[in-house]
Amino acid sequence: MEQSGAINELSIRHVIELFYARVRADAELGPIFAAAIENWPEHLDKLTDFWSSVLLASGRYKGRPVPAHLRHRDRIARSHFSRWLALWRLTTSECLPPAAAAAMQASADRIALSLQHMLFEFPTPIDRPDDRAA
Repeated sequence: MEQSGAINELSIRHVIELFYARVRADAELGPIFAAAIENWPEHLDKLTDFWSSVLLASGRYKGRPVPAHLRHRDRIARSHFSRWLALWRLTTSECLPPAAAAAMQASADRIALSLQHMLFEFPTPIDRPDDRAA
């Protein structure tokens, strides 16, 4: 991967592809994702759009991550977030210069904390029809 120091669309896509290949092969996380994701190419595109929106303010992501994760809350444990973040740190550190990796890791830490709060500390929100399209 290019070591220019800047996060760009190409570096985001590279991280997403390598990271989710590792997630899918992981003994702990792989089965959870296998049960949740039907179309991996489409999901990788959506995740690339998500991270592009988070890191580059591209505005491409139009989904709703909280309702998407709430649908799978019965399979998700707090320990899964630790494993996810460990793989994320490994992948971003391997693929990016230190400052860019740190930026992606900090964003992932904030997102994971927010999702954990929604999954484990608040009552389940009403499932509205538009939540299922996330």
